[in-house]
Amino acid sequence: MTPGDRFVVRLDRALAVIENATALISGVTIFGLMLFAIANIALRKIFNFPIFGYIDVVELTMIVFALAAISYCQRIGGHVRMELVLGAMKGRLLWISEAIATLVAIFVVLVLIRYSWDYFLNAYINGDSTIDAELSTWPAKLVVPVVMTVLATRLGLQLWGYLRLAIDPARTPLAVPLIENVEEQARHEIEEAGITVNDG
Repeated sequence: MTPGDRFVVRLDRALAVIENATALISGVTIFGLMLFAIANIALRKIFNFPIFGYIDVVELTMIVFALAAISYCQRIGGHVRMELVLGAMKGRLLWISEAIATLVAIFVVLVLIRYSWDYFLNAYINGDSTIDAELSTWPAKLVVPVVMTVLATRLGLQLWGYLRLAIDPARTPLAVPLIENVEEQARHEIEEAGITVNDG
């Protein structure tokens, strides 16, 4: 493994810590919103006293669970992919195709970072707030450029990994998700759950 490979492996591991944290935040947010919804329904039905600003809170937190785990999903290859097409490719053609798709994704994400940052600044400077409870919207709007920056970093690592394999397909894949068939995916999930698989 070259010094460049070792650096990317360390960067990949460091970024994975951030991605795991954002995925955890996303999951906790969903769980919290479920409890919040139950409390609101109970208060409305039992005491006829719904939580003030419930809709506003839901609107502001939706962005967290919708986007916070996006880079984690990209890392593990859990997003929707054209695997019927990519699964038929092998060697250099596969890695070149993956690199092109990743390059397009980086361009789109960079555009989203640019304009979502402007959107956040506008909300922060002008004091934008929700209509009902008048909660500040800028923290929720800041989530978009932050998580997109994490995603852009992940995509950059993957682009490096795909280009590395496109140059030499015999090298060990680093910082890229690998396409698995149904059997391999099931085996991988079972192993992650700590269950021993007997091939016999």
